[in-house]
Amino acid sequence: MQDTQERSPEAPVAAEPVAHAWPRHWPLLLGAAVLPGLVLYLVGRWGEAPAVQAWRTVALSVTVQAVPFLLLGTALSGAINAFVPASVFTRLLPKRPALAVPVAGAAGVVLPGCECASVPVANSLIGRGVAPAAAFAFLLSAPAVNPIVLTATAIAFPGRPEMVAARLLASLVAAAAMGWLWLWLGKEEWLRPAAGRHTGHQPGHSRWTEFRSGFQHDFLHAGGFLVVGALAAATFNVAVPPSVLGVFAESAWWSVLFLAALAILLAVCSEADAFVAASLSGFSPVAQLTFMVVGPMVDVKLIALQTGTFGRAFAVRFSAATTVVAITCSVLIGGVLL
Repeated sequence: MQDTQERSPEAPVAAEPVAHAWPRHWPLLLGAAVLPGLVLYLVGRWGEAPAVQAWRTVALSVTVQAVPFLLLGTALSGAINAFVPASVFTRLLPKRPALAVPVAGAAGVVLPGCECASVPVANSLIGRGVAPAAAFAFLLSAPAVNPIVLTATAIAFPGRPEMVAARLLASLVAAAAMGWLWLWLGKEEWLRPAAGRHTGHQPGHSRWTEFRSGFQHDFLHAGGFLVVGALAAATFNVAVPPSVLGVFAESAWWSVLFLAALAILLAVCSEADAFVAASLSGFSPVAQLTFMVVGPMVDVKLIALQTGTFGRAFAVRFSAATTVVAITCSVLIGGVLL
C-alpha cells in the first residue's frame, strides 16, 4: 500500500473549528440595552431636585389656572360664531371705528374673563366684521377691568380704594390707546389670514355643529400655545434668584420696569395677580400698579396665544407697543392717584 493515497472527491472534509466573533454592530446593541435604563435613572434622580420640582409646580399651576378661562373663552367664541347674528355687533358698536374703540374697551368691565379667554373672543369678533381696533381694545380691557379682577384687587389691597381706581382707569386708557394706535399705524397684512377664523353661521348648517367645530378648533389651537407660555414662565420663575428682587426695589424707575418684566414672564392669571402684587411690598405702589396693568395685557402665554391666533408679525409688534403704552399709563395715572 502506498503511504499516501488520493482522497476520493466524495470523501467528507473535516470542518475546522470556527471562533465565535462579536456581532458587527455590538456597540449599538449594547447601547440600546443599557442607555434607556440609564436615562430613566438619571431623569428620575434629576426630577427629584428642588429646582425641578418647583419648575414642575409652577408650570402645572399656570396651566391649570388658565385652562378654565380658556375653556370659557373658546366656548364664548364658538357661541358668538354660531348663535349671534352679525347685525348685533353693528347695532351695539358705533359705525366709526374711532368711537367703537372706547365702547369695546368699556365692554370689558361687564364681561368676566382671563387673557386666555379674550384672544379667541377677539378673533371671533374680527371674523364677524368688528373692526380689529375695537376687538383689540376689548382683548386688552376684558381681563384687566372685569368685576372679578376689580373685586380681587380690592381684597388684596384692603383700605386702599385708590389702587382699584388706578387699575381700572390705567387699564381702560391703555386699551383705548392701543385701539386708536392700531387705527393709526396698524396694517391688515400683519394679521394672519387664518383658514379657521370664524365667519358666522352659514345657511343650511347646524348651529350646534358650528359651535362644536369652532370650540374644538379654538381650544386645541390655543391650548398648545398656552402650554408653551406656561413652560416659559416656569423657567423664569426658577432661574431668577429672589435676591435679584431686592436690587431693583431700591430704585423707583428700575422697580417699575422690573415689575413690568416680571408680570410678562410670570404670566399670572389676572384674577390672581393682585395678590402677587400685594406680596411685593418692598416695591412702590406705582410699580405694583404697573405689574397689575401690564400682566393682563402682555405676558408670555398671551404672546404665544396671539402668535398662534393672529400670526407672529402681529404678536411681536402689538406686544411691544402694548408694553410701552401700559407702562406709560401706569406711571402717569399711578403718579396722580397713588
